Amino acid sequence: LLPGHIYFSPADVSTTTRLSRNIRIKCPFVSSPMDTVSEAQLAIAMALQGGIGMIHYNCSIEEQADMVRKVKTYKNGFINHPLTLGVTATVKDVRQIKQTRGFSGIPITESGKIGSKILGMVCTRDIDFVGDDDLCVTEVMTRDLIVAKEGCTLSQANELMKSSKKGKLPIVNASGHLVALISRTDLVKNRDFPNCSVDKTSKQLLCGASIGTRESDLDRMKALAAENVDIVVIDSAQGDSTFQADMIRHIKANYPQIDVVGGNVVTARQAAHLIEAGADALRVGMGVGSICTTQEVMACGRPQAVSVYQVSRFARQFDIPCIADGGIRSPGHIMKAISMGASAVMMGSMLAGTHEAPGDWFYRDGIRMKKYRGMGSKEAMEKGSSTRYLMSSKDTIRVEQGVAGAVADKGSLHNFLPHLHMCLRQALQDVGIKSVAEHHIGVENGAVKFEKRTPAAQTEGRVHTVQHVQSTGFGGP
Repeated sequence: LLPGHIYFSPADVSTTTRLSRNIRIKCPFVSSPMDTVSEAQLAIAMALQGGIGMIHYNCSIEEQADMVRKVKTYKNGFINHPLTLGVTATVKDVRQIKQTRGFSGIPITESGKIGSKILGMVCTRDIDFVGDDDLCVTEVMTRDLIVAKEGCTLSQANELMKSSKKGKLPIVNASGHLVALISRTDLVKNRDFPNCSVDKTSKQLLCGASIGTRESDLDRMKALAAENVDIVVIDSAQGDSTFQADMIRHIKANYPQIDVVGGNVVTARQAAHLIEAGADALRVGMGVGSICTTQEVMACGRPQAVSVYQVSRFARQFDIPCIADGGIRSPGHIMKAISMGASAVMMGSMLAGTHEAPGDWFYRDGIRMKKYRGMGSKEAMEKGSSTRYLMSSKDTIRVEQGVAGAVADKGSLHNFLPHLHMCLRQALQDVGIKSVAEHHIGVENGAVKFEKRTPAAQTEGRVHTVQHVQSTGFGGP
């Protein structure tokens, strides 16, 4: 990319982008639905930093639904279905909730359900020094409550909670019946993570999940919808199939509120079939991931830059965003993917090895590492991911299209993603562009210029003529 004229600072650059037809995020980063990358903890961190996590499906339906639930309940606006207790509950019940759910600010209502008259609140402070577990909660609960009236805005409720210095604020109707709840911890999270990706209505974190195209995935989809998942990825190495098209139609017919990412595709013809089926976004890439061997084993695929460019140019006619999946090894590759027309980038190896990624640490040659494997590797297939490659459970011969390896410790995602984000902002600044949307327009009309680099130019563009280079640990030299 050739440099442009700079007349603004990196802070003025907007990286807000369209993830899909109906979802926008402030940071164009998406985690790959892999079992060594995307589980609840990483998906939470991704959403807090302005991106989004896609929970893998190499697990049971219940396990995946539980991970989605953890993300969706991590941060709320109005909690419309808060956990409540009745007058017969005991201190033991409160302590069990604290141990299993991690919180203890619980409304006590006449019937023990929402919609009933609120009598008090019980929290950790009320039971800290109570020795009798069988004591009724009505003996220890706080009765003098500060409440907000039904119909107030979230901002008004938050201001009341700030001034009252309470941890929880019940929302009640004219009859004093509990209708909702808001939490101080959610207010703190909103302050600490201003770019977080949230649902416009519920203010819960955005969360995605992957599914396959088998009959059992209909039940998986139903369970994910019950947990209010925002977007699903149809996870297939080659997405242009009747199986995927049928699954997309099923989801759009039965769960129209959920956006669907189709893929993977690398040609306009593949993209056309999935767009026609109703896909809200396309996932682009085949055989280009660091642990993927599809191009080597199957001799099928396409170089990533031309794939993203061709598919994005075609999909733009239908207002469908594209996600560049695979091949991201450095911050510069993120800029190149955006320049080719991608609205967001999906990363696997870049995020594996962060503290929030699943897996245990181990040491190799004095370096702290985590396991990272492709979903087409033997290990992942034995756990169930073979369906991603349209294999049935009856197939006794499984063809591996990925490998297993390890990646070095990258630190916390809360340090790593802001670094990548600032790299992208500064890259856009160098080109003289103030937003991702403006960059796409500039590439299309020729305002943004590209120049082919010779091997010699590529060599001089990297670190050279020095020894013992100290790495930043953030995907760059």
